[in-house]
Amino acid sequence: MQPVYLDHAATTPCDPAVVEAMRPYFSEQFGNASSPHAFGRRARKVVETAREGLASFINAQPAEIVFTSGATEANNQAVFGVARALKDKGRHLVISALEHHSILEPAKRLACDGYEITYVMPDKSGIIDPAAVEAALRPDTILVAVGHANNEIGVVQAIAEIGHITRGKGVYLLVDAVQTVGHVPVDVHELQCDFCSLSAHKFYGPQGVGALYMRKGASCEGLLLGGDQERGQRATTQNVAGIAGLGQAIALCRAQMPAQAHAQANLREQVIEAVLKVPGVVVNGHRMRRLPNNAHFSFEGIDGEELVAALDMAGIACSMGSACTSGRLEPSHVLKAIGLSDAMALGSLRVTLGRSTTKADVEYCVSQLKLKIGQLRRT
Repeated sequence: MQPVYLDHAATTPCDPAVVEAMRPYFSEQFGNASSPHAFGRRARKVVETAREGLASFINAQPAEIVFTSGATEANNQAVFGVARALKDKGRHLVISALEHHSILEPAKRLACDGYEITYVMPDKSGIIDPAAVEAALRPDTILVAVGHANNEIGVVQAIAEIGHITRGKGVYLLVDAVQTVGHVPVDVHELQCDFCSLSAHKFYGPQGVGALYMRKGASCEGLLLGGDQERGQRATTQNVAGIAGLGQAIALCRAQMPAQAHAQANLREQVIEAVLKVPGVVVNGHRMRRLPNNAHFSFEGIDGEELVAALDMAGIACSMGSACTSGRLEPSHVLKAIGLSDAMALGSLRVTLGRSTTKADVEYCVSQLKLKIGQLRRT
């Protein structure tokens, strides 16, 4: 059996068409996009073409797209940038307890500087109640952050309802859409968000490039200073090759996303139905309101790290959750937030499917998972 990769929530393989689109900008067309000569103009055209393609894909204007090194930088810029720009208006933020650490850690830093943070807890299925977000708002609230879909349990939130509330209150909304862009429809006007972060390597583009949607007129200070790139919002030489790859990846998603989402959802249900036959297992996250490629489990009497290692020995790549925190020994904050015990949280497994996942891959994974669970429980 060939190795089976089922960790697409961590990163996806760069599509061959994306690699080919990037290739010329490493050596043949290597200009700096800020240079005025022909080399620079060619590079600039590639950057702006990708910007237009991404903007169209999420129903934004090209001028509202800021290219970044990824979603971590984008989230940091939105949190710190809004806090700095609106410090005289208020110093209160409302953040979902399920957020990625690239939002939680900046919030902690702001708390050390005198800002107040209110964390909104999900229900046991991982749903953030829009009414709970509204109840947390105060006259001095400047930013709400709720992810479109959680990177661990894959639950898709009612962002449009939350956006309607925040827009009505005049409070900015940051949406981490890392797990949804390229997988399910993302329309920033429908979501009524002011900021939206994404990363190319989550939808078959290259690592090291992403973007932040910033609604026209929204107040946000730049995170990187020292140049006028990205309309003064991000001072550094643009990653032309990476941006070209992001643009090509978006073009592929535009053509392929509906069919792939349908196929992955069918395979996901096969995984869930089969794994639920294992004694002492629970599915984490809402069964229906979840990403088409995400299945997340917790097993009684199992160490998740041992299970991941055992599956790896069988040629199957899965994870317990976020790759950004895989070195930590404490239970996932996401699983604790939905009420799991430490033992069940530490006995978790995330299976995330991709474009190349086949029925044979799923069947092999399930058979090996049952085998390894039995072996680990006996020992």
